[in-house]
Amino acid sequence: MTDPAPRLGREVIAMRVAREFHDGEVVNLGIGIPTLCSDFVPFGVQLMYHSESGLLNCGPLADEGDGDVDLINAGGQFLSPIPGMAYFDSAEAFAMIRGGHVDVTALGALQVSETGDLANWFLPARGVGNVGGAMDLAVGAKRVIVAMEHNGRDGAQKIVPECSFPLTGQGCVGLIVTDIAVIEVLPEGGGLRLIEHASGWDVAAIQSQTGAELTVSSDLTEITLA
Repeated sequence: MTDPAPRLGREVIAMRVAREFHDGEVVNLGIGIPTLCSDFVPFGVQLMYHSESGLLNCGPLADEGDGDVDLINAGGQFLSPIPGMAYFDSAEAFAMIRGGHVDVTALGALQVSETGDLANWFLPARGVGNVGGAMDLAVGAKRVIVAMEHNGRDGAQKIVPECSFPLTGQGCVGLIVTDIAVIEVLPEGGGLRLIEHASGWDVAAIQSQTGAELTVSSDLTEITLA
């Protein structure tokens, strides 16, 4: 099926995810689109960024040429230093996650199921994968947001009734933000609810790109970034 309208860019997905962050939260950003979120945090919202490598409280992505090799995010991108940053052992960083001290994490995904199961560490077709801190974040963070393209490069559906890839976590995802939609994962196996759509995309077009069945919010709106 031909797309009815252009899909949102990676930066726009990141901008929409950043609207979910609240002042004072401890936030962990995963590899890929999530790493871009720090550049789009709304004015007046102060966050404390957490990294499994042993970092708490830093600025957004550093300007080109200003990077410090000892200050990087999960994707290996340079971060900006700010007063009050803390460095510590990776074991302590994971203890923070496992202790429930991370308020929200934004992660990429290969598949998300209709019950909020997450698969994002192993791609069977390539036979490669890397768990990293994703498994800990999936169960340890208070809220898990997935930021991803709605479909794979080959058009494969990534939002599915049941994940066929090895799982990162079960029932952990609360919100999915893609290049065509924003979808809530309802609690207690309530399924998926479409709450926002990209410009030019209607419910039928989004459902055609989605493996799992969607219900539609009575307040369905177009994705806005204001």
